[in-house]
Amino acid sequence: MSTKTITHWQKDQQFKSYHGKNEIKIDGKREDGFGAKALVLSAIAACSGIDIVDILGKMRVQFSDLEIETEAEQTEEHPKVFKDIFVTYKLKTDLSNEDKVKKAIDLSLDKYCGVSAMLRKNSPIHYKLQIL
Repeated sequence: MSTKTITHWQKDQQFKSYHGKNEIKIDGKREDGFGAKALVLSAIAACSGIDIVDILGKMRVQFSDLEIETEAEQTEEHPKVFKDIFVTYKLKTDLSNEDKVKKAIDLSLDKYCGVSAMLRKNSPIHYKLQIL
C-alpha cells in the first residue's frame, strides 16, 4: 500500500498539499497555514489518537473528550531536527480507567503508530496523561 500527496506552490512560502480530494495549507511563515514541522507533530497526534480511540473502544472504555498536545525541542544547527518530542494526552474519563488508557497509549506509540515509529528513530518520544 502506498501513500501519495501532491504539493503545489501557491506564492511566497505558501503551498497547498493534496491527498485525494483533501487539502491542507502549508506556510513557511505560518501566517496562512501550518508550518511543515507542525504538520509532523500533528501527524503523530492524529496517528496515535486514531489508535487510542480504536483500542479504548475495544477495551470498552468510555470517554467523552480527547485532546493531544504535541511539542518538540529542536537542534540549533541546520538542519534543525527534533531532539525530543513531548506528547500530552488529555482525556475525559473515569479515573478508574487510567491504567487502560496508559496501555492504549503505550500500544499506539510502541506498536501501531507508524508516524511515532519513524520519528522515534531520531527523536525520543515522551508522554504524559491527564485524566480530566
